[in-house]
Order: sequence, then C-alpha cells, then structure tokens
Amino acid sequence: MALLPPGQRAVDGFPRFGTHLHHPPPSVPQHPVIDVGGAVVEPVTVPLTELARLPRREQTADFHCVAGWSATGLRWEGTPFLDFYRLVIEPALAPGATITHLSFEGLDGFRSVVLLEDALGDDVLIADRLDGRPLDSDHGAPVRLVSPQQYGFVNTKHLCRVEAHTSAPPDPDKWSPLASHARARVWAEERHRYLPGRVVRPVYHALIGPIRRLSARGSRER
Repeated sequence: MALLPPGQRAVDGFPRFGTHLHHPPPSVPQHPVIDVGGAVVEPVTVPLTELARLPRREQTADFHCVAGWSATGLRWEGTPFLDFYRLVIEPALAPGATITHLSFEGLDGFRSVVLLEDALGDDVLIADRLDGRPLDSDHGAPVRLVSPQQYGFVNTKHLCRVEAHTSAPPDPDKWSPLASHARARVWAEERHRYLPGRVVRPVYHALIGPIRRLSARGSRER
C-alpha cells in the first residue's frame, strides 16, 4: 500500500469534490480558453486547441483532499505548468515585474492562490485527461490544475483564468479560523493557517461519508 501523508485515509475511486460539491458542475463553453492576466502588458487568451500543442506529460500521482481522504494511483495527462508559465505567461509579463504569486480561477467561480515556487513544481500540470480519458465535468473539465504535493483546494477545477501577482493578493478569509494554509503542503499537513492539522483530523474523518454522499448527489443532478 502506498504511503499516505499525515492524517489521510485512502478511499475507493475518486469522489467529486469542491466548494459547490452538492451542485451540478458548470457547463463547458463551446470554445474553452484560459485567460492570462494580472501583471502583464496585455491580457492573453489561450484557446485550449493551442494548449494541446504545448509540451505534454503523463504522470501517476495521488490526490489528497484537505478533508482527510486520498484517491491513489491516478493517471493524469496534460501540459506541465512550468512550460505553460515559460512559454505563455513569462513573455506577457510587464517589464521588471517580479512575480511572487499566481491565482487560478475556475468556471465555477472557485479561486486558489499559489506561491510561484509551488506552482512551478516539477509535478504540477494543467491536466485534460484522467486515467486515459478526457476529464469529465465531475473532475474539472475541460482542464484543471493538478498539484500533487498540495491539498485539493489548490487544484482548481474547470480552469479558465490564471493571474500573475507581484505580491500576495487580498484574502477575504484571512481572519477565519478555518482559513486555508498559504502553502497547503500535504506532507507538512498544512491544512489551515491557524489550526494544527491534528486538531481538525477527527472532524474531517467523521465528514468523509457525508461528503461522499453530497458528491454523488451533485453528480446525479447534472
């Protein structure tokens, strides 16, 4: 059995997850794109047909939800984010801009903020295939961020926009006791900014069952 990060439990399959897990996934546009903005000279729009022409890689990696469950042995395929950054974002940056953070936004309105050094990790992908098939709407179609070393809330689904920032963008949840950790590294159990991982483990483990039931409900109601 694969070694899991602290506080994680393996589950069968790959449950649907997300901020709106009890609602149907968002519709996929007829001509999906990724918009690039923030500290750039001019915004850039990348049709996914062009994304498919960038370097590609297949990798097997586990997915770790902050709620304590892990889906293991997932086979992802897509564009290494490092290549997307170097070939698409870097050429568009404003002269002299020193990028520290990136934000990723999905069609469902969810947004994650990632330190540049974490986003440029060797195993971070913009994925469009899972286990040999195109991503379905439950798991982030048409493309999603995959960052295996970070909890699932970093792994924005239905990716449609990336912004480059020269400092940390405003965080509306900054003072919440459940505010997400800025790094979210699974092996350091960085679940929340203020609460130690061991404190929330029992609560999250008790919620795994209800979360899976809500996940199934949202999928059925598409």
